[in-house]
Amino acid sequence: MLSNNQIKQIAALKMKKFREETDQFIAEGHKLVLDLINSKYQISGIYAIPEWIHSNGRELEGKKIPVLETTPNEMKRISALSTPSPVLAVVKMEAHHLANSPSHHLTNSPPHHLTNSLSLALDDIRDPGNLGTMIRIADWFGIQTLFCSPSSVDLYNPKVIQASMGSITRVKIFYTELEPLLKLVSGKIRVYGALLEGDSLYGQNLSNEGIILIGNESRGISSRLIPLISHRIFIPAYGNNDNGKAESLNASMAAAIICAEFRRQSGIMN
Repeated sequence: MLSNNQIKQIAALKMKKFREETDQFIAEGHKLVLDLINSKYQISGIYAIPEWIHSNGRELEGKKIPVLETTPNEMKRISALSTPSPVLAVVKMEAHHLANSPSHHLTNSPPHHLTNSLSLALDDIRDPGNLGTMIRIADWFGIQTLFCSPSSVDLYNPKVIQASMGSITRVKIFYTELEPLLKLVSGKIRVYGALLEGDSLYGQNLSNEGIILIGNESRGISSRLIPLISHRIFIPAYGNNDNGKAESLNASMAAAIICAEFRRQSGIMN
């Protein structure tokens, strides 16, 4: 059983203010919690109904994680989901996620992890589901680093965590000003920007290293970043103009299509 004070403290982590005050966030769901248990994240506590604890005892052996038994009603009170999961974890934030700006620590040369791999940069992504899905997309396509502009939705928003489906344990996410970062790499590695006035994605010779820049859901890429794009890419539409077609693609959908084409051309796809 949880005390009313414990319930209030956990429920408060649904709000960014309290997450920042405590450096903790909540994660819900069987697979997501198991991924976190087996990652480098430090878990402050697991709150679960008796059946979940009994079924997952082996996963918890030797982990030294406090596990508290809860009732379904208590899970409803602490959950951020409309249908509560049988398990919720309170987790400490990872340091690399909290780095204010990795570009502050860069010299005149881009670091090795930028010059020898693909990275995603997200400009002012506001929808939690989009951010979580793009973290999952990065994980699926073997992209290990993701940069978010400071105006993007909070990584530890419960909806972001839920949509990432555990991929936050395998992708490094930095919040940083994108303009100085892109200026640093200008002329050294390719910066691909998804633009409506770009060239067809399928007609370009894509590199297996560089930064893929995805813009805001409604406004696209910020005007100040457009001059820093070396390669403008566009996903062509094949809808029938006579009957109308979709005006645009969802940001995470576009990211998935672009990442898939990059990997197809590089031969990394399984």
